[in-house]
Amino acid sequence: MLLLIRFFVGNDYATERIVHTMTNTNIAMRHGMGTVRPYLYGKLDLLDFVKNVFGAEELERASTGENGVHVEVQIGDSVVVLEIGKDFTAATRASTYVYVSDVDAAYQRAIQAGATSLSKPEDKPYHERGAGVRDTFGNIWWIATYAGKN
Repeated sequence: MLLLIRFFVGNDYATERIVHTMTNTNIAMRHGMGTVRPYLYGKLDLLDFVKNVFGAEELERASTGENGVHVEVQIGDSVVVLEIGKDFTAATRASTYVYVSDVDAAYQRAIQAGATSLSKPEDKPYHERGAGVRDTFGNIWWIATYAGKN
């Protein structure tokens, strides 16, 4: 569904934005969210990492055996699937790009949660402020705030 939002400053029309709302009624998709979603493997601390750094909200949890858990979380308007546990050492690492409202704060939370810095927050030539970290499992998280005009 598309939603047209018009913004006003006082009585003057300022701008409008078309927003895609995530109210998909397609029953073939879990939680009514989008068609494509990241699927990441990690250690048991990955769930706490995405909750603390990105404000992820847990949507679903299912045990995958004595050493693992399948968790679906929502970050902003997106769903990310996490397979977390002790026996995923051979699993593929991923790289994920996440938009946040404050890159510097998210970067600091990631470092405090045990991530390793790949690039400190800096202004980019493509109108974003961005940073990069590697979580304790080896997944790479690119964190950005768009600073241009939509």
